[in-house]
Amino acid sequence: HPNAKMRPMTQSLGGFRAALLAGWTALSAAGLLYARLKGIPAWVAVPVLAAFLVEYPFYLVPAFAEVRQRFERILPWFLVVSFVAPYVVYASRTGQFRWWALAQLAALATALSLWYRILPAAPLADGAFLVLVAAVVLRGYFDPIYTSPFAGLHLEILGHVALTRLCAMVMLVERRVPGVGYGFMPSLAEWKIGLRHFAYFLVVGIPLAWATRLVRLGPGMPLWKIAATFVGMFWVVALSEEFFFRGLLQQWMVQWTGRPAWALAGTSILFGAVHLGFREFPNWRFALAAAVAGWFYGRAYQQAQSIRASMVTHALVVTLWRAWFV
Repeated sequence: HPNAKMRPMTQSLGGFRAALLAGWTALSAAGLLYARLKGIPAWVAVPVLAAFLVEYPFYLVPAFAEVRQRFERILPWFLVVSFVAPYVVYASRTGQFRWWALAQLAALATALSLWYRILPAAPLADGAFLVLVAAVVLRGYFDPIYTSPFAGLHLEILGHVALTRLCAMVMLVERRVPGVGYGFMPSLAEWKIGLRHFAYFLVVGIPLAWATRLVRLGPGMPLWKIAATFVGMFWVVALSEEFFFRGLLQQWMVQWTGRPAWALAGTSILFGAVHLGFREFPNWRFALAAAVAGWFYGRAYQQAQSIRASMVTHALVVTLWRAWFV
């Protein structure tokens, strides 16, 4: 198989268990340290950390084929229950629980999990699925649901990570979309492709951002913070955006148009368009930079036939942006 060298390191049950143990340990340490640094009281920190610890194994499941296959027969039930569980864990212990919020979460999870059990796997249904997910994200569906008992603590991220892994399960198990490469650990070949397209972006993207006065040099970050930023971007932001834009939309646009170049260009333009609201609207300069970056992400995906390669490029670009520019 041409992509044999592109497979992730492991998709086994043993790999899942190792990732689960390592992740729970790291999340617990990071959560307790963050709460201490920010002065978050224990009555808030403990249930919020518990919610993230509950979400984490569900977030891992789509990346491990052996594990996700175990939920195939009960997929809608699994997705709905797992989608609302983190909310119940933190909200019921911090005074933030609302029945209407629980109902909204359950309704969204039910609609998405049953999508391809009701509708055929056809372009119209696929496009409508992506439009619904985009509306949920862009309209701030989770903002009034994941309310915070502590100022400055943004918990809607729980909704966003749950949405990503729910959609991944639907697409990988129900829709059976091939060629996504969903996973957390790139192969050596995928690292090389991702790094190469990051280098290509530097030649075009940085001069463009400088010429449009989008950025200027900043004070820089300490090395530990740069590493933490890359990890967070890679496993959360890049995974989510590359899954939807490259793993699904770009792949489907190739099928719909029969022209990979058009699919790459169209996906890049749409990727830029969704960034128009960054900090202000319309932020044309940022949208242009995002579209150019999206073209290189799409090229990395196109070459590797795996979002893990485009995730490398994506995470490196955003980390560079945050570390050395303002």
